[in-house]
Amino acid sequence: MQRRTLIHRSLAAGTLLLGGAFAALPAAAQGAWPTGKAITYMVPFPPGGNTDTLARVIAQPLGTALGTPVVIENKGGAGGSVGSAIVARAPADGYTILGGTISSHSINVSLYSKLDYDPVKSFTPVAMLGSGPLVLVVPSASPYKTLDDVLAASKAKPGGLSSASPGTGTSPHMALELLAYQSGVKFTHVPYKGSGPAVQDVVGGQVDMMFDTTLIVGPHIQSGKLRPIAVSSSKRVDSLPDVPTIAEAGQKGFDMGSWQAVFAPAGTPKPIVDRLHAEIMKIIATPEVQARLKGFGMVPSTMTPAELGEYQKAEVAKWAQVIKAAGIKAE
Repeated sequence: MQRRTLIHRSLAAGTLLLGGAFAALPAAAQGAWPTGKAITYMVPFPPGGNTDTLARVIAQPLGTALGTPVVIENKGGAGGSVGSAIVARAPADGYTILGGTISSHSINVSLYSKLDYDPVKSFTPVAMLGSGPLVLVVPSASPYKTLDDVLAASKAKPGGLSSASPGTGTSPHMALELLAYQSGVKFTHVPYKGSGPAVQDVVGGQVDMMFDTTLIVGPHIQSGKLRPIAVSSSKRVDSLPDVPTIAEAGQKGFDMGSWQAVFAPAGTPKPIVDRLHAEIMKIIATPEVQARLKGFGMVPSTMTPAELGEYQKAEVAKWAQVIKAAGIKAE
């Protein structure tokens, strides 16, 4: 009788231990997110932009793969800072993810005097979606045909050549400041409220030049209204094979892309991060999504979460130097 009692106690203890072990496992390790509880995919920008469009491309197939809905929430403001701060405070349980960008997760920390999150410490990297090179363009009637022409003209003109952008702190603005920082040449930044009015004034000749994505300037290059001078990435762009990189044109080491990534709150368990990463990479690898990304002027990425984390840290350091040298502060 005593032996039977000991066996029952051992079995009961084992059952408790086993149950505790399963309870301690993150949702992703147990198979799937419980159906019915939605994952929030925070987009820290208004609807319609690249970050929002990418989220809508990913959300439905991601929800199908995980067995639970993925709901997009747009919370724009302060270059992506408002929505990012909300995610930084969210539970680290796999039910909140964020569409982070070069602005929200590398530039803003040096641009804004007060930020309600740390771009590195407040988040766990999940997946790099891709990076879009920028193109430096001038009006078709412009006398400048090379980067050397642009730099020489800007040196000779008081205040330098004028360069439009969609706004202070945007990636086209930062590309201009990086060029100024590396070349030692001054430019006059002309911020607009969006790429649309900025590119129209460059086409019309009211502004000397601008940086922007191939999605924005590509149609005007094809129509002959804008002339491409150089691209910001380390490699040439497939759609503009004859246009040199800025590094090839003499500014060695110049490399910039307007990148898009997915982050989760800091402390999100590794099995959850790994599952999210794996499913998002499967979606990114499909021909349909590859075509969509390339349509945005983006090069799809295969970075691991760890590689994204290291890349992001390097980006934070790079833009801190550029912003300090230029003396830029967001209003």
